[in-house]
Amino acid sequence: MIVSKSFSISPVQLFEQLAQQDWCCFLQSAADSHENNQFDILVADPIATISYSDGTSKVRVGEQHYQSEQAPFELLESLRKQLFPEEQASTPVFPFEGGALGLWSYDLGRSLEVLPERLAKDLSTPDMAVGFYDWALIFDHHTKSTTLIQWHEIGDEETALERLKQRELWLSIQTSQELPKFELTSAWQSNMNQAAYHDKFEQVQEYLLSGDCYQINLAQRFSASYQGTEAEAYQRLIAANQAPFSAFMRLPSSCILSVSPERFISLKNGEIETKPIKGTRPRSTNKQHDQQLADELLSAEKDQAENLMIVDLLRNDIGRVASPGSVEVPKLFAIESFPAVHHLVSTIRATLAPNYSAEQLLAACFPGGSITGAPKIRAMQIIEELEESRRSAYCGAIGYISSSGDMDTNITIRTLVCENQKIYSWAGGGVVTDSKVDAEYQETFDKLSRILPVLE
Repeated sequence: MIVSKSFSISPVQLFEQLAQQDWCCFLQSAADSHENNQFDILVADPIATISYSDGTSKVRVGEQHYQSEQAPFELLESLRKQLFPEEQASTPVFPFEGGALGLWSYDLGRSLEVLPERLAKDLSTPDMAVGFYDWALIFDHHTKSTTLIQWHEIGDEETALERLKQRELWLSIQTSQELPKFELTSAWQSNMNQAAYHDKFEQVQEYLLSGDCYQINLAQRFSASYQGTEAEAYQRLIAANQAPFSAFMRLPSSCILSVSPERFISLKNGEIETKPIKGTRPRSTNKQHDQQLADELLSAEKDQAENLMIVDLLRNDIGRVASPGSVEVPKLFAIESFPAVHHLVSTIRATLAPNYSAEQLLAACFPGGSITGAPKIRAMQIIEELEESRRSAYCGAIGYISSSGDMDTNITIRTLVCENQKIYSWAGGGVVTDSKVDAEYQETFDKLSRILPVLE
């Protein structure tokens, strides 16, 4: 259950004040351009946290600290249900009413599958970093209203109201501060030049032709040094991209900036939805040419074949935890347009079987097939062999699992990691047998055309 109160300050204003706090997280949606993106969610000051890396979770609950060897998704579920008992939760009014919110990095897949260990872990961002929040500030794009909510158990309303008043006082006395300007102090540098990309592309083709996989995602990583405030960089990225699944997350040793166009998994009232992206064309400033590019993508047999492979993969992943016969594909090969690119997007829906949880659904589908290839595990093994660095937060997920058991997550593409005054950004694409190397290489730059230059 929750208690709530309308609040005058906007989440963006408050974000500027809280952005330097560890475990401050801000989920934003470009509501004007995409359906079902109604709310922004701002949280800070969690009552508990989990940071998982290399087989061990560091857990804090209140003032208590301990380590756990429990499987990360199982630990996440047990702690969420301990802190926010679902049987005491009422019908949700808001998408997030207290619960778990955080990051699931691509490399968390190592906790689910046996993968090679060729690449060194050169970034300290955890494989899973989740905070448990008993309050949130929710902005509704439809009503233009802001609500401060406080979760509480039945019978504890008086305490919850008092804490809500304390939160409101705390928020109102925050001192507004101008964020130091973010700027790069070096040029962007890729870990894979064009010749290296060509060589790895040919190795991918050999695996495809030998029957190891039908599709393999190949990515390169860019990095640069910087100074200034990451939150200011995030706001510049938001303005340039207007992405439907954006996120800012400050962790003790890093900061994550995501302007993702792709939903991973949502769960609402037991109904599952995922919207895989596979197929890309650049945007043009010429309206007629821009429409031609979109039409070309819509009718491209190669891109449709790539998309269909991932749709089949995700149908299979979801089918492991869905009610029998409930998996359907209401939209196949739809065009969604963003400031930098057009994408080919499909929609898959299903009903979660009664004996499964949001965490089990997330684990069954993790990491997303749209950013690995198919079959997933073999593609991940080849990715580890061919890429030059671990993916860290890239191609994982950011989102929430509310106290009600509802969930929404993105795929962390168009996502940057900031550590030790260096910023990292990745871009990749699915390669199939009839892919052209120069076109695939250029696509990685098209995807970052509203990211790398924006921060220069």
